[in-house]
Amino acid sequence: MASPIEFSLFAPYNKGAKLIGCFSNWEEIPMEKGKDGYFRTKVELEDGVYQYKFRVQSKSWFFEPDQWVDVIDPYATDIDNPTQNAVARVKDGQRILDTYVWQHDDKPLPSDRELVIYEMHVGDFSGGEDDPHARGKYKHVVEKLDYLCELGVNAIELMPVKEYPGDHSWGYNPRHFFATESSYGSTDELKNLIDECHAKGIRVIMDGIYNHSEAESPLTQIDHDYWYHHEPRDPDNNWGPEFNYEFYDENLETYPARKFIGDNVRFWVEEFHIDGIRFDAARQIANYDFMHWIVNEAKQKASMKPFYTVAEHIPETTSITNVDGPMDGCWHDSFYHDVLAHICGDTFDLERLKDVIDCKRQGFLGATNVVNYLTNHDHNHLMVELGDRQIFDEEAFRRIKLGVALLMTAVGVPLVWMGEEFGEYKPKTTESAKIEWGLLGNDLNRGLFEYYKGLINLRKHNHALYTENIDFFHENPEAKVVAYTRWNDEGSRVVVIANFSENFLAGYSVDNFPAAGKWHEWTGNYDLESGEDMLLDIGPYEAKVFVWQ
Repeated sequence: MASPIEFSLFAPYNKGAKLIGCFSNWEEIPMEKGKDGYFRTKVELEDGVYQYKFRVQSKSWFFEPDQWVDVIDPYATDIDNPTQNAVARVKDGQRILDTYVWQHDDKPLPSDRELVIYEMHVGDFSGGEDDPHARGKYKHVVEKLDYLCELGVNAIELMPVKEYPGDHSWGYNPRHFFATESSYGSTDELKNLIDECHAKGIRVIMDGIYNHSEAESPLTQIDHDYWYHHEPRDPDNNWGPEFNYEFYDENLETYPARKFIGDNVRFWVEEFHIDGIRFDAARQIANYDFMHWIVNEAKQKASMKPFYTVAEHIPETTSITNVDGPMDGCWHDSFYHDVLAHICGDTFDLERLKDVIDCKRQGFLGATNVVNYLTNHDHNHLMVELGDRQIFDEEAFRRIKLGVALLMTAVGVPLVWMGEEFGEYKPKTTESAKIEWGLLGNDLNRGLFEYYKGLINLRKHNHALYTENIDFFHENPEAKVVAYTRWNDEGSRVVVIANFSENFLAGYSVDNFPAAGKWHEWTGNYDLESGEDMLLDIGPYEAKVFVWQ
């Protein structure tokens, strides 16, 4: 039985709009515009799948005045790639996205301070391991969840999965904000991935692109300057038309760009049950009013469950997370730059090192206000950086382990870029670059994986590492040694002693040790007693991690 299905398009200053689709043999169906700025029409449709588009008299400056153009519905939740038409699904007389039934919404999820985030690109993470060119899909990530559980991470951050042109991209060129990238699988399969993550206590954070869209995104074709800035405000950092969150339409009493992105964020939280958003290019968005509002919209929709919002603001700024800041966290880019410089031996600057290990010294307030990383999708893997300096093999792995010890014990939320945990060595590229799973068969690579796994486990069991508490109790710039302690009020205590020199330090004395008594040295798996001083051997570019017993 057919039911009346409404099609609507918000285009308040366009003169005309019509609906075309397979249900009308692509003949035009007139649409009426209401005072609210929406064109609407209803079509009697049986249950089924239909393709459609809107034909609009454009107000965009790069078309002739009032030129008729065919555009995809900006709110389309599925795009047929070959035809570039929007897809509508009708079931039981209603438009639907899919018929997925959630199974694991009741599972407890880690709080923000407990997070260890794993950043991944769906297409390059997995899938067809025997074929280096096979694209990964959502279902292949599901197959790897046991691996991620063994590693110990409890959140994955998906690089953007909104529909982009073609079948390979990092996703920072979103064309359709409500549609998921079809080359990775269906919406059901994305939901199943998120559901299976929740079943294992893993949160899913989405990389949200709200600074800009891809150039042929539908809103650009309808009335470019209604939603976007006329031209880039920062030409050197321009990735597409930039949303104009300042523009207010007094006639309709709305901020058009905010309305669209607000609808989108609520849709993703409600429809896909995501547990957080990373806001790309927050420095370019440059509108804290909008960010406060959009974060509030997301958290209201998430309701009772934890929801983590983090800004990519480079260089980082405390203002985005602190008392009046809109975000929970900020990507801590200075941690990356300074730790990299120190493990590569480029420099030794004790004050800079302390600044990034204890973000409070930079003005951040708490442990969830920064996301620390040794690398991410924007940078090369550490193996590449070390190789560029002719540091290879065991020496490279030793230095990386020093970085990992800092990452997992510094104040903040740690993030791991896919493959880094076992020593992936491919240089950064925007081309397809599957991670090299076969490396796990090598002793050194497997050893690095086990090191990551152990330190992540240490974080989970020593909640001193969830706090803001840190004290640098031993500093020796000449020997390039620094030691710090982390603690909480429940008696958990961890001490890290790091040697940033090329020298083996035999019988090195660490004075002012935080507590006399029995300690377990985690990296070498042995116990020892300390008095006020601790005597130990520490190798070049090595960290010792002591746990209070």
